[in-house]
Amino acid sequence: MLLTLAGWTSPRIAEAFGVREDTIRLWRSDFVSGGVGAVKARAAPGPAPVKSEAALRVVTPLLEEPVADRRNWTIPRLRAEIEAREGVRISRSQLSKALRKKSSVGDDRGTR
Repeated sequence: MLLTLAGWTSPRIAEAFGVREDTIRLWRSDFVSGGVGAVKARAAPGPAPVKSEAALRVVTPLLEEPVADRRNWTIPRLRAEIEAREGVRISRSQLSKALRKKSSVGDDRGTR
């Protein structure tokens, strides 16, 4: 909006941000109708992370057990346990990503 007030055209703003002119017009319209809150960045909607959520329901209690009292949980063992309990097959990479995300969101103990 500040660039518009500074005299920039839609094509110039679009080029500066790497978007189409239509996007700039949409942003302007959103700003006029809803203010700054309407043009703030937000995550694009997408499907629910069903597999990751199922995996974390199984994995979280397993990894919260005291280390001395639990078996050594490897990614392949965790994948098998998730499939047995939830009926969901999850790839190694997706499970690893879910575990990293979980440990970075308030659980500073990690997975070891």
